[in-house]
Amino acid sequence: MCRIARLFLSLKMRKFGIQIPVETSIGHGFYIGHGGPCVVHHTAMIGNNCNISQYVTIGATLGKSASIGDEVYIGPNMCIVEEVTIGSRSLIGAGAVVTRNIPAGSTAVGVPARPIDKARQHNFITNRWPPAM
Repeated sequence: MCRIARLFLSLKMRKFGIQIPVETSIGHGFYIGHGGPCVVHHTAMIGNNCNISQYVTIGATLGKSASIGDEVYIGPNMCIVEEVTIGSRSLIGAGAVVTRNIPAGSTAVGVPARPIDKARQHNFITNRWPPAM
């Protein structure tokens, strides 16, 4: 990436408080609701049609970060720590701290986050990619 583009990215990250490095693997239809400070580790992998809220941290202290499936809703003020896998069509509640794998189609809440229920058909992700024809 050229230096001008990196400078532009740096200015926008500082202005909006969203830190997502260019090396991060992000699928189509990624949505950050409400803006606000968000930090994503450069080794994170985020699937298609994921929705994250404000004050979300996806990080790692050593090695690889999280792998997030498709159509995952991540609530506000939550952390995903280290190399964990969050299955597709899952919901992660507000204020949760994910330290273990979350199976696909689950609702997880708490500190540390635990699956409490199978996620019902949710409507948190309304702008899916590709758009319905």
